[in-house]
Amino acid sequence: MTENLIAYSMPDLNISLHDLIKNAYENNYASGNLWQNYLTHFILNDENFFSLECERRKAPEATLRDIALLDFDALIKLFWDDSRDFQEFFHNRKNNSPVCEMSKIIASCENSREVYEQVTSFYERYGVGMFAFHKAFRFDGSKIVPVANENLGSMTLDDLIGYDIQKAELIRNTEAFIAGRPANNVLLYGDGGTGKSTSVKALLNKYFTQGLRVIELYKHQFKSILDISKVLRERNYKFIIFIDDLSFEEDESEYKLLKAIIEGGIETRPENILIYATSNRRHIIREIWSDRDDMEHNGDIHRSDTVEEKLSLASRFGIAINYSAPTRKIYHEIIINLAKKAGLDINESELLAGADRWEIQHGGKTGRAARQYIDYLLGGK
Repeated sequence: MTENLIAYSMPDLNISLHDLIKNAYENNYASGNLWQNYLTHFILNDENFFSLECERRKAPEATLRDIALLDFDALIKLFWDDSRDFQEFFHNRKNNSPVCEMSKIIASCENSREVYEQVTSFYERYGVGMFAFHKAFRFDGSKIVPVANENLGSMTLDDLIGYDIQKAELIRNTEAFIAGRPANNVLLYGDGGTGKSTSVKALLNKYFTQGLRVIELYKHQFKSILDISKVLRERNYKFIIFIDDLSFEEDESEYKLLKAIIEGGIETRPENILIYATSNRRHIIREIWSDRDDMEHNGDIHRSDTVEEKLSLASRFGIAINYSAPTRKIYHEIIINLAKKAGLDINESELLAGADRWEIQHGGKTGRAARQYIDYLLGGK
């Protein structure tokens, strides 16, 4: 059977029932016929020259199509291998994951050509491999990997109260990026706990089905951005490289590398990649009074090379969006909204009085403090 697979790699045909069940739970396809789901998961995740061409929405040339059809003939024979029927374990367990849904579709197809058409349609709509099934990723030092237990929930931009101007600017830029129009790198700056990171997570929830993905990097990984870009530039997705809580002390020089990457050197940044960063500092790099010691005086012009060097990183972001602490009125609206969503049955005046006490003791009026207060109330129920 091995010699019949040309475009696709070969699935493990000797997988044990233990590993089959383990993989099913880890990849969210524990339902129905596990063997058929296992093969479907393999087909939807195998990144090869055929599946990647389909993801790029390029019609495969005739020879490549014929090669893939030969592979599907072999894979469908495996799919209907009665000796591997594990239906009895999970026939009553419902699961609407893409793998389970596609497994049912494949099972309903009359021949391998129909399977080919269904699978290529999936590739064109969602892509192939980990980017088709996950929203958020990180770089582990050698490769891009999905974020386990993505902390995204059902957060939407509407849940972020009181930042309408900021959200509108973020949406405008992101929608331009997704549509292939010119768009800018973005710096979200301002007080801690005001929703900067939450805004990026909400964007991902909003535009995931339109091909948006986020890869989180830390500042010690900046040197890897060019290598990461080489992997991403050929994929049919829009990637935001997300740098959370970006800041540098006066003795750190990594900002020069990031500045060069954003500015663009000989190798230009791929059109399907932008950088979104959050920072509590507008100018990202900590300034000290001694930075002004090299001040030049030329008539009425006063210029410090050190200060200008430190300000230059922030200026590389085409858009800078300020998230300031909410007013008390907005803070109260956030509290009421969160309490309502959480199903808290508590008198409003009592709720807000407690919220005011909480913000005094826990760092001020922020969305984060509001969330912590509601969690505190829920924990005492």
